[in-house]
Amino acid sequence: MTYVTDPRVDTYIEALPEWQQAICREVRDLVHAADDEVVETIKRTVRPYFVLQGNICALLAAKDHVNVFLYDGAIVPDPEGIITGGHDNKTARTVAIREGETINGPALKAMFEQIIANNRAGGWRKLKQ
Repeated sequence: MTYVTDPRVDTYIEALPEWQQAICREVRDLVHAADDEVVETIKRTVRPYFVLQGNICALLAAKDHVNVFLYDGAIVPDPEGIITGGHDNKTARTVAIREGETINGPALKAMFEQIIANNRAGGWRKLKQ
């Protein structure tokens, strides 16, 4: 799969331990696979964000896991139960992925696709009204 990358996102990923790099690259591939128009950027000084008519997700490497923040306003269904945190958060929920864990790619990509569809429909804030 080919897509336009942001060198600042590359720099963020390359500075991580190999296992976190692998997770970030897999998530990056999944979000770009969800829609050809996804754009990478850096927000909050160093955090990689993936956007398309609004935020889709962000990456944040922690000591023993990688957080994938899903900017869905808690309205995207999670039938596979991949959300690990932020259940009561009104803006974003989290999928925490630890070393050695397998990412449920189809479920995460489906959530990205729904977030993108919601963004194109005016965003989760508008949809919740």
